[in-house]
Amino acid sequence: MTITITAFERSPDGGAGLARDTRVRWALEEVGQSYEVRLVSFEAMKQPAHLALHPFGQIPTYEEDDLALFETGSIVFHIAERHEGLLPDDANARARAVTWMFAALNTVEPTILELATARLLESDKPWHQERLPLVQDRVRTRLSQLSARLGNADWLDGAFSAGDLMMASVLLRLASSGILNEFPNLAAYVARGEARPAYKRAFAAQLAINAGKTPAG
Repeated sequence: MTITITAFERSPDGGAGLARDTRVRWALEEVGQSYEVRLVSFEAMKQPAHLALHPFGQIPTYEEDDLALFETGSIVFHIAERHEGLLPDDANARARAVTWMFAALNTVEPTILELATARLLESDKPWHQERLPLVQDRVRTRLSQLSARLGNADWLDGAFSAGDLMMASVLLRLASSGILNEFPNLAAYVARGEARPAYKRAFAAQLAINAGKTPAG
């Protein structure tokens, strides 16, 4: 039984860990599962072979025997359900961890992606200077709510879970904006995630690709 995931042949972020395959790698490292990586170019992602795995022509994908999955949240949830280490045993705590996964992807990440779009793709638009503060404020609103909920706790709901893995991964996208530092408890929360040995292994593996080395798995 071999797990194979796909990743960018050359990541747009240069290996900063923002590509979504890093989340899947992190999950696999947390549960101690080995995996192989098939690198795909932007051209290959639009070809029939890859579209059969991911109908939207993106990465990552996940293959295991006759199972093929796409969408990072779905993949991480599958890993967490199948292997110990990312979901609590208690049914209620397990449900809360899954809820935090959804919150990360559906409530927190969209505003962060909107900010990334405004900063990187719309800077040449005549309305950029007026729009950017509005987008930044929407991000701050979400972070303020999340910060209040986290408080002084290490993780969102007791022990580290797939919910934390997903939330920390989403918040990492704010690193270059400086906004995360306005919320010290959230910045510390992300730092705790980055300090986990499993995250370090996942990050090093995807960074090695962009450095021209053989990725570990």
